[in-house]
Formats: sequence, C-alpha cells, structure tokens
Amino acid sequence: QVRPVESGGGVVQAGDSLRLSCTAGGRSSTRFSMGWFRQAPGKEREFVAVISWSGDRIHYGDSVRGRFTISRDNSENTGYLQMNDLKPDDTGVYYCATGALSYSQRDYLLPTAYPIWGQGTQVTVSS
Repeated sequence: QVRPVESGGGVVQAGDSLRLSCTAGGRSSTRFSMGWFRQAPGKEREFVAVISWSGDRIHYGDSVRGRFTISRDNSENTGYLQMNDLKPDDTGVYYCATGALSYSQRDYLLPTAYPIWGQGTQVTVSS
C-alpha cells in the first residue's frame, strides 16, 4: 500500500493560517478515513482531526477545535487541514494517516487505528 504524502507545512507567526494537504497514494477499494496527528519534540503523538470517507463523521482534538477544519476531495484522493489562528503550541510534525475506522469507542483517537502513515510535514509557529 502506498503511503500518503503530506505538504503545506512551513514557518509562520502566531495568528497566521496554513493549509496542509494529504494525497493518498494509489487506488483503493476501501473507503478509508483520513486522520491528522501531530508530534512535538519530546511529546507523544497527538490526535488532531479525522474525517470519514463520506465526510459524515468529523472529529477534532480539544486543542484545535474551532480553529482547524478538516475536509477531503475523494475525486482527487486528497485531504486537507485548514489551520487558522495558529499558536506556538501548534508547532510540530503533522502526519496524515489512513485507515478503515469503526468509530466505536472513539478508535479514531488512537494512532494504532491507522495502518498507513505519511512521512509528515513540519509546522513551526513563532510567537
């Protein structure tokens, strides 16, 4: 299975916006969910957001809810994470991950629920 590829990271100032993209490689018969996680140096990987194949299920981590918006375009095999009002605490490597989630017992929160991961894109927010 081909790994997804993230893009759109960069260095911005607090209050700025960025849009990350995740292009899922290859063709799949599985209607996969697409999630975003982030990891800051010395910290555990943190759930950011997830969207189901049809977009009818969307969830956000508490620290980004109201500022970030997840979306996807299945015709382009691409997902997006619009990040507004960025804060220094948003700094980290952002990973896109895909998997067939059940959404039972909030499995989407767990990195282990996603079998396929991208290599990540760095986001740095300066104060």
